[in-house]
Amino acid sequence: MATDINIIIRNLLEFYDFNSKTIVTVGAGGGQLIEYGRVSKHVIAVDYDREALDKLKVNLVKSGLDDKFELVHSDFNRSGVEGDVVMFEFCLHEMEDPLSALKHALTMAPDILVLDHWPDSEWAFFGDEDQKIVKSWAAVHEFCVKKIQKFDTVQFFHDYEELYQKVKPQGKVSIDRIKGFQGKTNFTIPMSYGFALI
Repeated sequence: MATDINIIIRNLLEFYDFNSKTIVTVGAGGGQLIEYGRVSKHVIAVDYDREALDKLKVNLVKSGLDDKFELVHSDFNRSGVEGDVVMFEFCLHEMEDPLSALKHALTMAPDILVLDHWPDSEWAFFGDEDQKIVKSWAAVHEFCVKKIQKFDTVQFFHDYEELYQKVKPQGKVSIDRIKGFQGKTNFTIPMSYGFALI
């Protein structure tokens, strides 16, 4: 993520009290947000992507947090681990059925914490994730939302090639949407994201 991760982490720690709690995290990926683990009691990271878990393990060792995290290679919807909160780290929109995933999460913990791109985020549009994000936030609002907050930041890119490499895995639609950035250097794309506590 070509944005200031430390600001996202600070916002996260102000939004939710992780102190002495067991966290079930979904989509921890490469471990960009793992700092919440310092104050947590225990973190169970569930991911079906083995490479993502391997990358997470490397970052946990570098950060001195490997003793706090338990890595579980599993499809979230088939996992039965339990904790105080299930946290979706910018991944709910990637799930085939966000509503079903949230319902499953409620069988695992009393609190559900959703971190995801905001529906009107320009970055989500260029990443061709806008429709999936609208669907995932609609699923969130099917539940009693205790707290919700939107944040604004930017994605910074040195040049078009850097942006192209970032969105290339998203496919043709995304690549078509970024054509207007060709030839530009040192530019930003607004990115809005939000946290919701269910």
